[in-house]
Amino acid sequence: MTISRLLSDRRLTPYLFLLPAILVMATFVYLPIIENFYYSLFRWSSIDPRFTFVGLNNYQRILNDPIIAVSLRNNVLYAVISVFFQVFIALVLAAILEGRVIRPRWGSFFRNMLFLPSVLAITVVGITWQLIYRPDTGLLNQFLEGVGLGFLKRTWLGDEGTAIYSVIAVSQWQWVGYVMILFIVAIQAIPEELYESARIDGANLVSQFIHITVPLVRETTLVMTTITVIGAFKVFDIVWVMTAGGPNHASEVLGNYLYRVAFRNDEMGYAAAIASLLFVITFLLTFVQLRLGRSGEEV
Repeated sequence: MTISRLLSDRRLTPYLFLLPAILVMATFVYLPIIENFYYSLFRWSSIDPRFTFVGLNNYQRILNDPIIAVSLRNNVLYAVISVFFQVFIALVLAAILEGRVIRPRWGSFFRNMLFLPSVLAITVVGITWQLIYRPDTGLLNQFLEGVGLGFLKRTWLGDEGTAIYSVIAVSQWQWVGYVMILFIVAIQAIPEELYESARIDGANLVSQFIHITVPLVRETTLVMTTITVIGAFKVFDIVWVMTAGGPNHASEVLGNYLYRVAFRNDEMGYAAAIASLLFVITFLLTFVQLRLGRSGEEV
C-alpha cells in the first residue's frame, strides 16, 4: 500500500491525528520511565562516567533501608489524613455552603477565604508557617499561651513526634478549599427538585446530605480521593521547604528522600530505584481509580 493510499484510508484517520500526541508521550513520558528502570540496575554517579552493574541490589537495599520504611509510613499517614480533610471535610463544607445553611453573602465570603490558600506559592506557604510554628516568637505558641493552654506549646517542626503532623496540617489548610470548590460545582449540578422533594417529605439537612448529596457526587468523590492519595505519595515541596525531612528523618517522605539520595548523596542508581518504587505505587493507585471509575454505573 502506497503512502498516499495509506493517508487516504479513513479507518486510519483517528490514529493519524493521535500520532503526534503518542510520539510526544512516548518521548517525554514512557521512554524516561523505561530508562529509569534501566539505570536503577547500576551504581553510578552524576560526576563519574563509570556504570557498575549491580542487578537488583538497589531494590534489595530499599527493603533493608529504615528510612524508606519511615518515608512510606509518613506517606501513608499523609494520604489517610489528606483523604479525611480534603475529601470528607471538603465535601461537608461544600454541602454547608450550598445548602443555604448560612446567608449567601457569607457563603461567598467563606468560599473565597477557604479557596485563597490554594493560589499561594508552596514556598511562601512553607516559610510563612515556619514562622507561625517558631517555638519562641511563633503565633501558634503565643496563641496557646494567651488562651491558657501553654502546656500544649511545642517545638512543632523540631520535635520528632510532631514534625510530620505539622507539615500535613499545612497541606490541609492549603488544599481543602480547592477541593471544596470542586465539590460545590458537583453539588450545583444536582437537580434542585430532589432537595425540594426531600424537604416536602420531611428530610432534614443531614438526611439530604446522606441520601442525596453523597450518592450523586460519588464520581467526584472517587476522582478526588484518588488524586489526593496519589498527591500524598508524590508530595515533596512543602516537606522540603519546612523541614527537609528532619528532625532525624522524622518527617521524611519518598519524594524528599529521593531528592536527598540523588542530589545530596549523588547515588543516582539507588535514587532511580526509589523513583521506580514511587512510580509503581502511583501507577497501581491510578489503575485502581480507572478500574473503579470506568462508568458511573460501576462506581
